[in-house]
Amino acid sequence: MFDLGQLERAQEIVGHAMPPTPAHAWPLLSQRLGASLVVKHENHTPTGAFKVRGGLTYVDRLKRERPATVGLISATRGNHGQSLAFAAGRYGLPVTILVPRGNSVEKNRAMQAFGAVLVEHGDDFQAAREEAYRRAEASGLEVVPAFHPDLVLGVATYALELLRAAPDLGVVYVPIGQGSGICGCILARDLLGLKTEIVGVQSTLAPSYALSFAAGRVVTTETSNTLADGMATRIPDPDALSIIRKGASRIVQVTDDEIGAAIRAYWTDTHNLAEGAGAAALAAALQEKKKIRGQRVGLILSGGNIDFDLFRRWVGPEVAAPAEQRVPA
Repeated sequence: MFDLGQLERAQEIVGHAMPPTPAHAWPLLSQRLGASLVVKHENHTPTGAFKVRGGLTYVDRLKRERPATVGLISATRGNHGQSLAFAAGRYGLPVTILVPRGNSVEKNRAMQAFGAVLVEHGDDFQAAREEAYRRAEASGLEVVPAFHPDLVLGVATYALELLRAAPDLGVVYVPIGQGSGICGCILARDLLGLKTEIVGVQSTLAPSYALSFAAGRVVTTETSNTLADGMATRIPDPDALSIIRKGASRIVQVTDDEIGAAIRAYWTDTHNLAEGAGAAALAAALQEKKKIRGQRVGLILSGGNIDFDLFRRWVGPEVAAPAEQRVPA
């Protein structure tokens, strides 16, 4: 899809808009997992999520190669739309974003604040995506898919940052929505010649990529009702699935309750706020705690854009600390 030189040039493009995100070793999280941990904080980007990187590389190429483009249109549950609005705003390009009804109120407000025209349509991401394509054909706008080589190239820059800073990682856990993040990790690892194991993470309520990975072909689902909207995918992208099947070792499925527990763990152990998809990698690592004990583990905290009401609903119930973590009176 791209070579190391192209990836390094993409890193320069991204670097004009934002500094590298932190990769921190958190002692409390390491104790919780029984492993040596590094968290890649993609919740610290200008849009609060990793996808801003893909938006920047996509719009940069578009403006260089097709400067007459009149505007962009796409569908999203939030982070993809914010990335496009942020990037297009730097180039003075209009953006229309389709979201499903009932989408995150705070993500909707953020997209509008970055300059996007927001349109609600349908009951899930797939319905919004189909409407975006219909409108693109009628209006002449450039439709931006959720998975595209330029998007993967951009988001792969976070993997380049992480794996160059911590080339000794034995395993990296990555959430899967439409697949750009995990594909970027796989491709960056391969270009650097590393042996790091890449493990994908999906919700049990939106397991289309996990089912497809097991079946060796695209498998769709009728619903994607997880609270982790960044992983609410019903129809996998065939190109993404091909890369994942060749380069990932497995896909772990996590429940919404496990994701909620991981959000709490991030908050209590690091004071970082993670959205559902952002906490999924930690949820999977906790599920596989015995498997990874003593290893050097990377977690992709892919975003922190969670509505406050959802945060309270999801993680509000107080969970007592394990006995070994309690401070004696």
